[in-house]
This record gives sequence, structure tokens and C-alpha cells, in this order.
Amino acid sequence: MDIEFEKLITLQKLDSEIKSTSLFLANIPSLIEEINKKIEKSSQTITKAKENLALNQKKRRELESKVKDTKSQISKYKRQLNEVKTNKEYTSLLKEIGGAQKTVDSLEEEIISEMLSADDIEADIKQASQKHSQEKENLLKESGTLSQKKRELEAKTKKLAQEKDALLAQIPSDQFNLYLKIFNKKGGIALSPVTDDFCSMCHMRIRPQVLNELKEGKKLILCENCGRILYWLKTPPDLKRKS
Repeated sequence: MDIEFEKLITLQKLDSEIKSTSLFLANIPSLIEEINKKIEKSSQTITKAKENLALNQKKRRELESKVKDTKSQISKYKRQLNEVKTNKEYTSLLKEIGGAQKTVDSLEEEIISEMLSADDIEADIKQASQKHSQEKENLLKESGTLSQKKRELEAKTKKLAQEKDALLAQIPSDQFNLYLKIFNKKGGIALSPVTDDFCSMCHMRIRPQVLNELKEGKKLILCENCGRILYWLKTPPDLKRKS
């Protein structure tokens, strides 16, 4: 039975291409997921800044409420000044009024500080929003490119599988079974060309008798070292002339 070296070599090329294409396809979902995580992370910066602004506004409302209550208390103390009957009570109320006014002044300073902080936070939100918008646009383009690549590779994988099925029908089952066994055992590389009297995969020198048998191409010969199917790689005519 003739050995279908050319068909086995073509099968190896198809399997190698299918393998590399499948590996890339398998990675695409994780790459797209990583892009989505980057978009979410960018969005979280804006969310965090908005949360800070909300906290700032809440604190300002609380401070303003305290100012209002304290001023109301001051007004109450001032009304009581007209009702006291002793200097001691009068002095005590003035002291209360002074302390309350200091509290108002302190609270109003805090309010101003919070207002200035709010300006900074709003600037951060604007900057983060602009950055997020640009990053999101770029990342979505990247995701779209990957999705397009995925569709192309899926179509390519289907075409390669069809070519492989057509080729398998032309290869004797015993030759294919040996090929498949070595393919699975050797990480997807079942064949090794012999160049300069060496196995290309493990670089072991091939014995002269084996070389002669390889050149005849009448039987399948396995490398004595790595166990792959050897085949003679003919030197192209143009290279022969140059040498």
C-alpha cells in the first residue's frame, strides 16, 4: 500500500491551523470579559465621585440644619434677655449667646469648606466622565474587533474542518490511526521532516539505511528518538542549483 505522505503532511498543516485557530477562539471570551471589566472599572470612578458628592451634599444639609437650630437658640436666648431679673442671669445668657455664635461661625466655616470640596468633586466627575467616555469608546471598538475576529475564525474553523473531512476520506485508516495516536501523544505534531539527515523535531541524526528507506517512501518510519512519523523533505530544484 502506498504511503500518503503528501496527504498526511496536508493533514498535519490543517490540524495545526485548526489547533491555533481554536486556541485563539477559546481566548476571545476572556479577552472580551476583560474589556468589559475595564469599562466597568472606569465607570466605577465616576460612581465613586458621585457618591462623594452625595455625601458632601448630605453633610452640608446637616451643617446648615445645625446652623439653623443654633441661630434659633440664639434668638431664644436674646428674647430671654428681656425677661431676666438678675445680672448673673443676664451674664449667663450672654455667655450662652456668645458660645452659640461661635458654634454658628464654626459651622459656617465647615459649610464653606464643604462647598469648596464640592467644586473639586464636580471637577473630578467631569474629568472622569470625559476619560470614561473616551476609554469606553476605544474599548468598545476593541471588543467589536474581537467579535468580528471571532466570527471570521469560526467561519475559518468550519472551512478547515470541511477540508479535513474531505482529506480523511483519502487517507487509509491504518495510516490515519497511527497519525492520530502520535498526534495526541506528541502535543499535536505527528510528523517531522528530515533535513540535513536530522529529525527536525528532536534533531537526532537519522541512520543512512533509514534515510534510504525514507527517500523510497514505501513505508511509515518513526523517529527512533521522538517517535514521530518521519518524511523526506526534498530539496527544491532552485536550492540545488544555488548549492
